[in-house]
Amino acid sequence: MDEPLLRGGEHGGDLAAARRLFPGAAEPFIDLSTGINPNPYPLPRLPAEIFTRLPDSAALEQLAGTAVKAYGAPSAACVVPAPGTQILLPLVCGLVPPARAAILTPTYSEHARAATLAGHAVAEVRDLGGTSDADVAVVTNPNNPDGRLFAKGDLLEVAKALGARGGVLIVDEAFMDVGPRGASLAPEVDRGNIVVLRSFGKFFGLAGLRLGFALAAPPLAARLSALLGPWAVSGPALAVGAAALADGDWTESTRHGLAAAAARLDAILNGAGLDIVGGTTLFRLSRTDAAGALFYHLGRAGILTRAFSDRAAWLRFGLPAAESDWRRLQIAMAEFRGSR
Repeated sequence: MDEPLLRGGEHGGDLAAARRLFPGAAEPFIDLSTGINPNPYPLPRLPAEIFTRLPDSAALEQLAGTAVKAYGAPSAACVVPAPGTQILLPLVCGLVPPARAAILTPTYSEHARAATLAGHAVAEVRDLGGTSDADVAVVTNPNNPDGRLFAKGDLLEVAKALGARGGVLIVDEAFMDVGPRGASLAPEVDRGNIVVLRSFGKFFGLAGLRLGFALAAPPLAARLSALLGPWAVSGPALAVGAAALADGDWTESTRHGLAAAAARLDAILNGAGLDIVGGTTLFRLSRTDAAGALFYHLGRAGILTRAFSDRAAWLRFGLPAAESDWRRLQIAMAEFRGSR
C-alpha cells in the first residue's frame, strides 16, 4: 500500500492526500494532524481597499509596533514581518556564510532543508552540547513534536559560544504563545547573534493568512527585510495581525481554553491506553506500539492524525474543534480499544 502520510519529512494538514489514502472515510474529515488552534481569532471587518491597494507602510509599522508589545522584542527595529516563518527559514540560515549547522532533533523537518538550501553542512544533534562546533544552531522551543523546553539561560550560553566564532542561534518559537511566561528569547535578540522566529497562524488559528515574524538585532533585521523586499506581507495580514496581537483578553482566554482542551484530549488518549510523552496545549504526542494501526483506524473514520515513519510508536494529535468532533474522536478511540 502507498503510505504518503507515513513517510519521513512530510507535514500535517494535507487533507487531499488523506482522502486519497482513505477514499471511503467518513466526512467531513477532522484534521488533527497539525498544531493549529481549531478555534481561530475572529476576523475583523476589513475595508475593501485593503484588497485593492498595495500594503501600506504605516500598517507595516503599526504591526511591528504591536509585535514589540506582544512578543517582548526590544524595539520595532528588531521586528521583521514576513508572509509566514516558512519563507524566513533559508533566509535566517543564510545570515552566516556556508559552514556547519546543528539542528536540535527530533523537530520540524524544514529546518534541516532550509539550512541545506543556505549551503550549510547539516548535523542533527540531540542536545545543546551538540552545537559546540556549529556556526549556526537551530532550536525549536517549545519543540515540535515532543514539546521539549530549553532553559533560557542554557540557550543564552549557546548564543554566547556561537557569537565567539561569528555564529548565529536561531530559535523557532512557533509554539511559544502557549509556552511558559518569560521563556521566550525575544527580549534578548539585541545581543546581536540571536534570531527568534514567531509564527502567527498556529496560536491564532489563521495559518492560511500567512504571517510570521523574525526578531533580531537591528543589523540582522535590516538584512532580512532587504531580502524580503517591499510589500512582503499582504494588507489583510497586516490588519488582522495587528488586531489579533493587540487583543490581550482574547490571548489570555485562549491560553486557558487550550489548556483545558489539552487536558480533555489527554483523558481520551489515556483512556484508550496511549501514553502521553510530550506536546504543548496545541498538540499532544502519544506513544503506543499500535500507532500505525491506530493511524489507519482513525483515518478510515475520517480523523487525520500525524504519524512518524522514523518513530513508529509515535502518534501526534491536534485538538478537535466542535463538540461533534470531540464525540467522533472519543467513539473512534473507544472502538479501537474494543477491537484489540
